[in-house]
Amino acid sequence: MQQIDWIILSVTLLTIVVYGVYKTQGSRNVEEYILGNKQTNWFTVGISVMATQASAITFLSTPGQAYHDGMGFVQFYFGLPIAMVVISLTFIPIYHKLRVYTAYEYLEQRFDLKTRSLASILFLIQRGLGTGLTIYAPSIILSTLLGWNLTLLNVIIGILVIIYTFSGGTKAVNVTQKQQMFVIMSGMFITFFLILYMLPNDMTFSNALHIAGANEKMNIVDFSFDPETRYTIWSGIAGGFFLSLAYFGTDQSQVGRYLSGKSDKESQMGLIMNGFLKVPMQFFILLIGVMVFVFFQFHEVPLNFNPVNKATIEKSPYAQQYQQLEEQLKALTEEKKEYNLLYIDHLNQNYDNPILRNRLTAISGKERDLRDQAKELIAKADPKAETNDKDYVFLYFILNYLPKGLIGLLLAVILSAAMSSSASGLNALASTTAIDIYKRNLKTEKSDRHYVMATRYFTLLWGVIAILFACVGTLFENLIQLVNIVGSIFYGTVLGIFLVGFYIRSIKAHAIFYGAVLCQLLIFYIYYLDVVSFLWLNFIGAMLTITLSWLIQKTQPKAPSTLEITEETTLT
Repeated sequence: MQQIDWIILSVTLLTIVVYGVYKTQGSRNVEEYILGNKQTNWFTVGISVMATQASAITFLSTPGQAYHDGMGFVQFYFGLPIAMVVISLTFIPIYHKLRVYTAYEYLEQRFDLKTRSLASILFLIQRGLGTGLTIYAPSIILSTLLGWNLTLLNVIIGILVIIYTFSGGTKAVNVTQKQQMFVIMSGMFITFFLILYMLPNDMTFSNALHIAGANEKMNIVDFSFDPETRYTIWSGIAGGFFLSLAYFGTDQSQVGRYLSGKSDKESQMGLIMNGFLKVPMQFFILLIGVMVFVFFQFHEVPLNFNPVNKATIEKSPYAQQYQQLEEQLKALTEEKKEYNLLYIDHLNQNYDNPILRNRLTAISGKERDLRDQAKELIAKADPKAETNDKDYVFLYFILNYLPKGLIGLLLAVILSAAMSSSASGLNALASTTAIDIYKRNLKTEKSDRHYVMATRYFTLLWGVIAILFACVGTLFENLIQLVNIVGSIFYGTVLGIFLVGFYIRSIKAHAIFYGAVLCQLLIFYIYYLDVVSFLWLNFIGAMLTITLSWLIQKTQPKAPSTLEITEETTLT
């Protein structure tokens, strides 16, 4: 990195923090600190919801996902717009009518205190772990590629987030997320057009899409019913719907964003905006990954994008075999470039040559084989090594091919995304701890000012916990998968509780509590048996909670009706 990159990176991040503190300092009461005084307009609600979900992992992993597997991942989001409509029509009116500070307050009013506490604790477990990840994930990748100190990165990101979240609460999160989304999308658009500019001179965007298509990167929709196919339109609509319903409808990090809306309508418009823009945004980020793939059809590319794996293999007995694979890849790169240029010439003459397309597909297959062989050698050299290098593709491109200044901007994009998601997580953890655990179980009355300070201190506490978790993250293997699993294990049960609360009035507190507890234990067991992909645990958990609570309710003796009680009193 050059001096200009450091200046752009530092100024961007510090401006966001200072702006957040300046605009939101001095909250006087709980409603102002936790709900932003319910003065947030629909546009800010929509941007804040999008920014909360768009963590650094989105901008690190998604382009790499497209580079390796193409555009099919976008199907995973097809159920999201449907979930936004359901939440807007059902969840938001109830939350606003009851004037709750957190989603879990509703559960006590609908059921009882123990059900509220159960849902709150399940949320705190999975969101606490997830917030640590939003700090750790970009730190481990940046430290690997740039040689920065991992612990120092964790601490810097954590402290920056704590400063403005501690100062201004929900309002600070909302106003800073607008700046962060501006930085994020500006950086991504500049990168996209710069990639197009860096492609061969006689190559159009249409040509680039044809090359991507010849390499099977533009298969957007898959109507297959094959259960072994991870991303299809059916799994996207069904699985994506339940995951989005759970995340946006019951996770306080998201619920807190639209509870701060001025009215039902403002909150609903913000969520609908997210529903309209989220799929195109993910499509665009994936398309950037595809364009990076096209770019590397004309430039040298490493066997594995993770430099740690390269260093590991060079010190192992397999170094010579790995070098031979690199030589084969280098020769294949020249062949690939030659055939792609020839294919472009034919495209410019309005002829999509099927023989050349087949040749490009065959070369792409050979390259995948070489990468798979490289991964096997890396695994032999270090059985604990993470051979999946998708997270490193985009950053490798940024650091090796983008001009001075833009590198600093793109690193600011990644760190802004990390700060955005972390701030929402800390704010939600602090709000839930203060309102659902601390205030609800406090025996004496306290002032509004007391609860504002309590929420601030819980923000600080959870911030320290998240930083500590990020700092010990290297003790765990496959950390990202671990957190996804934890989320899937707990989300389904919590969603089931809320669905019963909203739609099945006949099920009461006793039945839902024990149904949810039993469901959670069964989900643990199902995951232990490893009979289904963890992605399906959201759906299974929700359905199990509903079914078990309904069965338990059916076994309960019916309470006497008002008429029966009156008759009995009269006879007496």
